[in-house]
Amino acid sequence: MSSTIFDFVGGTSGEWEVLKMTTLKGDSLSEITHIDKISSSLVRGNEGIWTLKGIISNLRYTEKAEKEKLIAIQEDLGRPSASRAAFIPLRKSDEWWNLAQDERRKIMEESSKHTQTGLKYLPAIARKLFHSRDIGEAFDFLTWFEYAPSDEEAFEELLYALRKTEEWTYVDREVDMRLLKG
Repeated sequence: MSSTIFDFVGGTSGEWEVLKMTTLKGDSLSEITHIDKISSSLVRGNEGIWTLKGIISNLRYTEKAEKEKLIAIQEDLGRPSASRAAFIPLRKSDEWWNLAQDERRKIMEESSKHTQTGLKYLPAIARKLFHSRDIGEAFDFLTWFEYAPSDEEAFEELLYALRKTEEWTYVDREVDMRLLKG
C-alpha cells in the first residue's frame, strides 16, 4: 500500500462481505453487506451507504524499541491466507483528548500495555491503524485487522484483552464488523 489515505466504503458490494456488525458503544452505523477499502484522497467522492476516511500516520504512542519489535515481526495486510478481517471504527471521549500526550502514553503502555498485548498476536494477526480525528471524521480511529480462519480465536483473545484495559474506558463509540474476503 503506497497511499496513506483510504476510504472504507460500506454498501451492498465490495471485496469484503460483512458477516456480523455490532455496535458496542455509541451511535451505530447503517447496516451494510460489504466493505471496500480504497486508496483515496481527502476529497469526498466515494459512494456507498456510508464512507469512512482514514489516513496512515506515525505511531504516536510508540517508542523506538517498541516500533522496532513491531516492524520485525508484523506481517502486512493482503496475505492470501488472511481471508478474515475485522473493521472496528472507534472514538475516544473528550476526557481522553483533554489528557496530555504523556498521560495518554502512560495509560496506553504502562497501565493498559497496548503494544505489549498486540505483540503477542503477531505475526498471525496483521493490523493497520488509520487516523480520522485530525481530518474531521466521525471516528478518531479506523482499525483494520486481517487473519486466517485458524487465528480467529486468537483475534478474539486479543480484543478481549484490549477491551478490559483502562484505555478502553475512554472509548465512547465503537462498531465492530467481522468480514470475509469475497
